Amino acid sequence: MLRLSLDSISDESAWTAAGVELPKFDIAQVTKNTCSKPEWVHFGAGNIFRGFVANAHQKLLDSGKADTGIIAAESFDFEMIDKVYKPYDNLTLLVLMNARGEFQKKVVASIVEVITADKNREEDYSRLTDIFENPSLQMASFTITEKGYSLTGVDDRYLGIVEKDIESGPVQPSHVMSIVTSLAYRRYLKGRYPMTFVSMDNCSHNGDKLKHAVLTIAKEWAMRDLVETGFVDYLEDEHKIAFPVSMIDKITPRPSETVQAALLEQGIGEMDVIVTSKNTYTAPFVNAEISEYLVIEDKFTNGRPRLEEAGIIFTDRDTVNKVETMKVTTCLNPLHTALAVSGCLLGYNLIADEMKDDTLRKFVETIGYVEGLPVAVDPGILNPKQFLNEVLQERFSNPFIPDTPQRIATDTSQKVGIRFGETIKSYIRREDLDLINLTAIPLAIAVWCRYLVGVDDEGKAFALSPDPLLDTLQGYLAGVKLGDKPSCVRAIIQDENIFGVQLYEIGLGEKIEGMFFEMMAGPGAVSQTLKKYLK
Repeated sequence: MLRLSLDSISDESAWTAAGVELPKFDIAQVTKNTCSKPEWVHFGAGNIFRGFVANAHQKLLDSGKADTGIIAAESFDFEMIDKVYKPYDNLTLLVLMNARGEFQKKVVASIVEVITADKNREEDYSRLTDIFENPSLQMASFTITEKGYSLTGVDDRYLGIVEKDIESGPVQPSHVMSIVTSLAYRRYLKGRYPMTFVSMDNCSHNGDKLKHAVLTIAKEWAMRDLVETGFVDYLEDEHKIAFPVSMIDKITPRPSETVQAALLEQGIGEMDVIVTSKNTYTAPFVNAEISEYLVIEDKFTNGRPRLEEAGIIFTDRDTVNKVETMKVTTCLNPLHTALAVSGCLLGYNLIADEMKDDTLRKFVETIGYVEGLPVAVDPGILNPKQFLNEVLQERFSNPFIPDTPQRIATDTSQKVGIRFGETIKSYIRREDLDLINLTAIPLAIAVWCRYLVGVDDEGKAFALSPDPLLDTLQGYLAGVKLGDKPSCVRAIIQDENIFGVQLYEIGLGEKIEGMFFEMMAGPGAVSQTLKKYLK
């Protein structure tokens, strides 16, 4: 039985017989190079980093176009380091799966050092400080989720942990943004060396969010004389420090038990799924779809890896934003949300299973091809229709990507304004398009309102996914039951803060409301209404 470790992969024939591609570079030498000349540290040691970013860098190492690896720093869930990285010598078994059920297996070894960004682990934190004080460091990248950049709560006041960091200064930071700012200060003090901070998180204007967080903390410290005033100037000097924006797109879901079983059958053992105390689902393997996109603003102050030779696209800021807009407002995210809320109502547990439902497939095809493409932004480097084809034919239909409607339905109130509202705005601006012709997008909004009732299409109560406005939204619909025609749904539909447009004023509010009432008629009404409008 094969076990993922440096000793084990030295037996190349056994792993090759199991269909696994092995690293082609000298891991020991690259580790040594990285120790003395660190160039890349990454915060957020989760699946998308292991299954996409680290794999891209491995391609450079394999081809001799890089000679140092990546240092992974985990600031949130330290068990990732203790239970997933170290016991397996920092190796990851990457399993790429297409919709036909073909697996590509590869050992990723480009992550050559792992650190917890924890002040209580003095040796780790001292090493992290050394890395940031080294002139060789080119960039720190991040996949810490959008919440990782947030310094304030829903009341716009600093989080308690951030308040404490602001008062205590760079000596004892706890919040990840405070830690990063503190490390940047050490670099400033050591020699004002240049470097680049790259957010690779799946959120709009990610680099701007990162820059805002770091500068906010630095300015608060400067106001309290806890850092030199020149530190803020250093962070704002684009010749020294850069915060490029990026767009990332790849589904790397929770570890699949189907994949785990397949690996065991192929003679690869100890691939157990691990659930940490912070509820992170992880494993020594990462299962992921084949499709992947990472587009980065080419704005680096101290050099960078040649990742364009590994499929990463470097371009200008405007083009990155256009790719993001294409994906988020027309070609992927609106379709995902429509499947999420309808899937929850219709009892589905896999996005791929929804794509076998003719009505739901027609639903997202109409949102994408018929209503979205006419207003899709063409970034020039990716073709919107080809991107949409891949989403519908390969990505959403892939049964080996265990992505659930329930996960995608999380925080929908924060998303519908971008995912549907932006297309509606485009129709308003265009003289050659008529809002009245929109059917699937109003239907998707109506389905979301129906979802908020918390009763599925069989009339059974179900748990709604987390959402910061859930209490408020469900409060509007309190006491509503199937068979009702509750006028209180208007409070949701008319909320411009949610949708970005005043739906009643532009003539879509009544249409959405009517669709909602049809879906409230009784058991089976959601399915019947979808079929009616998607004939």
